[in-house]
Amino acid sequence: MGNSWACFTPKGTTLTRKPSKSLANTSSFSASTSKRRSSSTFTSTKKKEKPDNAAFVQQHALAAAFLFHHHQQNGTLPLNRSTSMIYPSPAPKNVPKKSSSSRRRSRSDFFINQPLQLVNEDVNIDGLETIHFVLVHGGGFGAWCWYKSITLLEECGYRVDAVDLAGSGIHTFDTNSITSLAQYVKPLTDILEKLGDGEKVILVGHDFGGACISYIMELFPSKISKAIFIAAAMLSSGQSTLDMYSQQAYSNDMTQQAQLFLYTNGKDQPPTAIDLDKALVKDFLFNQSPAKDVALALVSMRPIPFAPVKEKLSLSDVNYGSIPRFYIGTREDCAIPVALQENMLNTNPPEKAFWLKGSDHAPFFSRPQSLHKILVEISQIPPKQV
Repeated sequence: MGNSWACFTPKGTTLTRKPSKSLANTSSFSASTSKRRSSSTFTSTKKKEKPDNAAFVQQHALAAAFLFHHHQQNGTLPLNRSTSMIYPSPAPKNVPKKSSSSRRRSRSDFFINQPLQLVNEDVNIDGLETIHFVLVHGGGFGAWCWYKSITLLEECGYRVDAVDLAGSGIHTFDTNSITSLAQYVKPLTDILEKLGDGEKVILVGHDFGGACISYIMELFPSKISKAIFIAAAMLSSGQSTLDMYSQQAYSNDMTQQAQLFLYTNGKDQPPTAIDLDKALVKDFLFNQSPAKDVALALVSMRPIPFAPVKEKLSLSDVNYGSIPRFYIGTREDCAIPVALQENMLNTNPPEKAFWLKGSDHAPFFSRPQSLHKILVEISQIPPKQV
């Protein structure tokens, strides 16, 4: 769901892919274990004619999702159902893929229009404290939403894990049965617990994933090198995500219209989950994103468990406060207005804040290369400078 909790009123899954050599390579899907995993490969067939019809790309994405589901049900893919799905970019090597978005291009599109080799040509990962990124999706999303970021980071030589939180992506747990933040982030907790002595990661959280990585920062401060919040809930101790996005000053009519509360325990009980009206999602979350990514999101997003959203965090200076935090803001965000993002920065200041011009709430779709550049820049900041 991106961020459906702006202004509210009322089994462990990990994706790991080996670094590939070019964007044209097919993607591997695997569980995050210490051994290399078996993988499933998906390839796209190049069309002689490239239609720019939005209905066509949506139909194509629906067909791809249906085909994947069909293969899973019939056992024709050697894919462990506990692993998340990543959709590879079918663009040929050295040829940047043209966006199907109708929005006007801005100067911040420089990195979008550059070949991958130019984006990554000056990246040097030698001597870094860690080259291991762990990407945590926002509410309603799954590991699938990071497919562009995974590709770009792995092309630089980084190790990347993208996790499906409980009831998200293709994790099979019932979203309505999740009763705590600890239960929701259990797949992420499993990753940190399996790290070796002295091994650290860079935690990246989007949207509600910001609250999730904050919870983990309090539990595993010695295993986290840096924490990066992308258009995310960067909370103070004693605050819940519901508290932050319920502030009257930041009410958003579009948000309220898009919210669909689910009551599996009856209308006389609190909501069990929140869903979004799919008819409003494009303008609400993806107002700057390519049509093909919007289509992917529409067939992949799931409801968000309500209990973790209203759970207040307990964060200490000794644990949470010992980890350098960075914030990446999104200027064209309709889900978390710029004013609310700035309020979070003033209330709970990070080491440094970056802003993505022309980005909607999903910069991994609308500004993937610009986002990638910032992630790499943060990873290369020496510990003594943060």
